[in-house]
Amino acid sequence: MAVPTKSEQTRDLIAKTALRLFRERGYEATTMRAIATEAGVSVGNAYYYFSSKEELIQLYFEHSQEDHTQACREVLAGEREFRARLLGVLRARIDTLQPYKEFAGKFFKYAAEPSSPLSPFSTESGPVREASTALFREAVEGSTLKTDSEIRADLPELLWLYSMGVVLYWVHDSSPDAAKTYRLVERTVPLIDKLVGMARLPGMRGVVREALTTYRDLRD
Repeated sequence: MAVPTKSEQTRDLIAKTALRLFRERGYEATTMRAIATEAGVSVGNAYYYFSSKEELIQLYFEHSQEDHTQACREVLAGEREFRARLLGVLRARIDTLQPYKEFAGKFFKYAAEPSSPLSPFSTESGPVREASTALFREAVEGSTLKTDSEIRADLPELLWLYSMGVVLYWVHDSSPDAAKTYRLVERTVPLIDKLVGMARLPGMRGVVREALTTYRDLRD
C-alpha cells in the first residue's frame, strides 16, 4: 500500500476536521477559517484543497454514502428476499445517519433550497445520488423479486426517492433514537413489496405503465 503524500495527508486532515466541526457546531458556525485553525493550516491552504464549505459538504455526502454502502454488505450478501433486502438497506441508512442527527436538523434548510448545490437533486450531488441509486439497484437485482419488467427498470430510482422521504421524516423525528423513523420503514417496506409484486398482475399493468409514463415525463 502506497504511503500518502504530505499533500494527501493535509487534504485528508482538513476534510476530517471539517466533518467533525460540521457535526459538533453545525453548518453556519463552521467557517473555512475555523476549519483551518482546528486543522493547524493557513486559511489559504484550506482554500487550496477545498474551494468552499459546499465542496466539503459534498465530501460529507460521499463519506456518508460510502458508510451506508458498507453497512449494507451483510444484509445484501445474506438475504435474497426483496422485502428483507430493502428493509436492511433502509435501516442501515438510518443507522449511519444517526450520529449526525443534530447537524442534519440544522443543515436541512440549506439542502432543501431547490437552487442549492447541496440539494440531493442538484447537479453537484449527482455522483452521490447515482451511488445511492446503484445500491437500491443492487438490492433489486440480487433479489428474488418478480414484477413487471417496466417497473423493475425504474424501481431503483423510485426507491431512492422513497428513501429521500424517509430521510426527510427522520430529520423531523424527535422520538428517542429515531424510533418512529424505524417504525415508518418497518411498516411501509411490506406495502412497497406488495405493490411492486402486484404490478405484474394483468389488471394492474395498465395502471402501472400509465403511472410510470407520468413519472418519466415529469422526471425528464
